[in-house]
Amino acid sequence: MHTPHDPFVRVRGAREHNLQGVDVDIPRDVLVVFTGVSGSGKSSLAFGTVYAEAQRRYFESVAPYARRLIHQVGAPKVGEITGLPPAVSLQQRRAAPTSRSSVGTVTNLSNSLRMLFSRAGDYPPGAERLDSDAFSPNTAAGACPECHGLGQVHRTSEESLVPDPSLSVRDGAIAAWPGAWQGKNLRDILDALGYDVNRPWRELPAEQRQWILFTEEQPVVTVHPVRDAERIQRPYQGTYMSAHRYVMKTFSDSKSATLRAKAERFLSSVPCPGCGGSRLRPEALAVTFAGHTIAELAALPLADLAGHLDAVGETARVLTEDLRSRVAPVLELGLGYLSLDRATPTLSAGELQRLRLATQLRSGLFGVVYVLDEPSAGLHPADTEALLTVLERLRTAGNSVFVVEHHLEVVRGADWLVEVGPLAGERGGRVLHSGPVAELASVEGSATARYLFDRSPAPVREVRTPSGQLKVGPVTRHNLRAVSTEFPLGVLTAVTGVSGSGKSTLIGEITEELAGVGRLVSVDQRPIGRTPRSNLATYTGLFDVVRKEFAGTEEARRRGFGVGRFSFNVSGGRCETCQGEGFVSLELLFLPSTYAPCPDCGGARYNPETLEVTYRGRNIAQVLDLTVEAAAEFFAATPAVARSLGTLLDVGLGYLGLGRPATGLSGGEAQRIKLASELQRGRRGHTLYLLDEPTTGLHPADVDVLMRQLHGLVDAGHTVVVVEHDMSVVAGADWVIDLGPGGGDAGGRIVAAGPPVEVAGASGSATAAYLARALG
Repeated sequence: MHTPHDPFVRVRGAREHNLQGVDVDIPRDVLVVFTGVSGSGKSSLAFGTVYAEAQRRYFESVAPYARRLIHQVGAPKVGEITGLPPAVSLQQRRAAPTSRSSVGTVTNLSNSLRMLFSRAGDYPPGAERLDSDAFSPNTAAGACPECHGLGQVHRTSEESLVPDPSLSVRDGAIAAWPGAWQGKNLRDILDALGYDVNRPWRELPAEQRQWILFTEEQPVVTVHPVRDAERIQRPYQGTYMSAHRYVMKTFSDSKSATLRAKAERFLSSVPCPGCGGSRLRPEALAVTFAGHTIAELAALPLADLAGHLDAVGETARVLTEDLRSRVAPVLELGLGYLSLDRATPTLSAGELQRLRLATQLRSGLFGVVYVLDEPSAGLHPADTEALLTVLERLRTAGNSVFVVEHHLEVVRGADWLVEVGPLAGERGGRVLHSGPVAELASVEGSATARYLFDRSPAPVREVRTPSGQLKVGPVTRHNLRAVSTEFPLGVLTAVTGVSGSGKSTLIGEITEELAGVGRLVSVDQRPIGRTPRSNLATYTGLFDVVRKEFAGTEEARRRGFGVGRFSFNVSGGRCETCQGEGFVSLELLFLPSTYAPCPDCGGARYNPETLEVTYRGRNIAQVLDLTVEAAAEFFAATPAVARSLGTLLDVGLGYLGLGRPATGLSGGEAQRIKLASELQRGRRGHTLYLLDEPTTGLHPADVDVLMRQLHGLVDAGHTVVVVEHDMSVVAGADWVIDLGPGGGDAGGRIVAAGPPVEVAGASGSATAAYLARALG
């Protein structure tokens, strides 16, 4: 029998995902790091089991009506967990990005600033006091009426709507109009209205061009169409719509993403003329504090904001102190270069998670368990030290801090270490060690011990000689001011610098138009699909070959099943109850709707007839359940499938299931899937590969696997450029470009460029000391 104050969280019989009936005791009120190779099961233990169970217990105490409004993760597969406090999770999942969400709204700093202006601002003589809502661009009271609080308006221009003025309207001068019949209809209506549709556009009078493109009128005329001789000529009533009106209507109303994207090509975003891009009404912009409008203060880097908060009067002093105390943890986490009005979609997953962490520091909770997902992702080693300080503060305040992490400095800073492994997928899912960090050294089969305790210097690599230079710049964008540099071709270049120093901005300037690039492949961390229907097998094209193999079996031919029969996205072979999704949504009265495996196919996605066809003893659903590693053995004799799977193994993704939905992949996994898809194509000529932090979410053992691939590309004559914080990767590069020295306005300069050994000795570089340590 456990006492009420059990100092351990005791997990018994955890079987979530690949966990193999795990029993483990984890101490409370300390900093615990969960580590292990990618796919070993550490997230399944920390998030899928411990956090999920804490959340489930909390929801049990919430009124059923309120429960409907909260997204639930469901009960984890575990025997029992005792000694579990309430939990707060900070994951790397991106929320659906909206342009209205900003640094200020995520951290609640905007609320404090609005309150300051409402209560203590300087109002024009005779103006009445405004409520704090009137200072928010996201409320009807505060939003600029012209741009509805977005700060930008969409405009069309004659140049964008008519790219080639030498053409006539009949020949398609108005590129923004729809194609096919609808476009011909609009041209015929113009002809019927008396406009010369056969004359080159530039020869038409200016007022006619203006009317054709921008009129809001929609005249109706009788059109006598000119058709092929054998078709009946029937006059009809046609309604005219100008090119501008058509583009705006399509962009705002169309349900088709393709049509909207086409319309967007003819639009340019310009700052709203009504508010100058500040997103607020004139009444709010007339109020100042310490001589600044709220828009001016929101545009300042947070590191500079504190200097402008000189209190005037008692009310102002209370409010400015509150603001300063909220800004402090954000600065401590190295995010002082961000401004309050910076839109959330432009932040990296790591920046967003650290902002949420800063907010938690202010919340003053104690007695809870914080579960964090790789908080060091996207962090320069200099910022990682600040992160450890913050985690220690959360612990000192009386909380348990459970962190899933690969970064060796964070692992070394832990009070307790849980290693899950030994390998990924089916060959993982066991706890190899749960105890103090130092004791890991004697654990057999630990993939982490070798990297954690081996302090021998990195092997000396022969630096490659470049085959040429790629000139980039001068670049003036974001915080870069007329920066020029040269990237050597035919080698591996690492771009380094603290968060916000301008690394992504700089490599974003490398385009196929630059002399010497040839073919450009940019591999970022954006998701590979937005719905569960997109998965690893469909994205890589692997599933097409697998379906052909099934369609080629004797049984499939006998039944007349073609390739389409084995797709879960079209009717025929899929289970129609769940439309091939594998699960159905259950609407429960007064309870939250929940997802359950489909009652007809049990989650298999296909109907019984399709599942009766087997290939080498497995049906199509069982093949989708295989991990990449298991599938590589299963399809060893099928060259087209084996090649695809081989490239996925080469980038360290052997643990992922073929049917794993795209929505459940991390940014790093999505990036490596894209890289694998690229690697399996036949490479023609010189290719320049651009990768933005490809080692995010990778254990050091998996980093080695990935780097072998990237060095292989360079040895084959290609160029690889990586933005990277992992110093073991930087130490193995041929050339390093270091930006800084700080973030935001304190960055945006090239501090050092050269081979790793040279950059390691550069003065004024935040990277040099850490790189020198990695080089030993």
